[in-house]
Order: sequence, then structure tokens, then C-alpha cells
Amino acid sequence: MKAYEHVLLAVDYSEQGLYVAEKARSLAYRYQAKLSMIHVLDNIPMPDTSYGTVIPLDQDSSDGLLEEEKAKFMQLGDQLKVDKANRWMLWGIPKQEIIHIAEQEQVDLIVVGSHGRHGLALLLGSTANSVLHYAKCDVMAIRLQDD
Repeated sequence: MKAYEHVLLAVDYSEQGLYVAEKARSLAYRYQAKLSMIHVLDNIPMPDTSYGTVIPLDQDSSDGLLEEEKAKFMQLGDQLKVDKANRWMLWGIPKQEIIHIAEQEQVDLIVVGSHGRHGLALLLGSTANSVLHYAKCDVMAIRLQDD
């Protein structure tokens, strides 16, 4: 079996997000793989920008919500020791952007958190479920505990 070479962590800031992040870091360490991370903003308005949907992490903006998101993202990246060149924050539809970056960066494992929904919630879909079904690489869904 070929070892993983590039692990992509999909960050969502859920209560158990750090648990998922530590799993991804552990896997990358075990396989001596590159660890990257992505966070897709779909819950705050996108201001008019000259840089499109990719958010430059090394530039300040006048948007307070965006700066808070960037600070959390950068802090987690520093904590996990993810190289700054391997961090992506974008506006968009999470499942599409995660898959796009995974393909662009030749990721061979995507790590996401999943609540393992049933019934109507499963039919409506989730980011983890969509990534699992459409990614061209392996996907590890870390089971999150429901309260």
C-alpha cells in the first residue's frame, strides 16, 4: 500500500474541530506527508475585492468578520505547524472548493469531520458526504459525537 503524501484538512471550527485537526496532523506525521488546510467561508458576506474568492492571508482587510476568521485560521495553522504556503481560505461552496483545491494540489487524502446524519439530514447532504462522493482521492470522515 502506498503511503499518503499530501493530507488536506478541511477546517470548519465546529466544537470538535480541534479533534479532527489533531487526527489529520497525526496522520500526516505518521506518513511523513505534507499537511495542508482549507477553510471555506460560506456564512459571512463576501465584500467587493480585487482578489476574487481566494482570500490572501498575508493582507489585512477592513472587514472585521473576515479578520476574525483569518486570525482563527492562522492560529490553528501555526498550532498544527502547517506551512503558510499550504493554507487556503476561500469564499464559496465548501464541497466544491475542497475538491477543487485537493485536485489542484494533488492531495491524496482529505480529512473532514462528519456527524453521520440519518434520515432527512442525510438526504439534504453535508459537506463531508459530498466530498466523500465526489473527491478523486481518499477521504477520511472523522466521526463527531452529537450532543
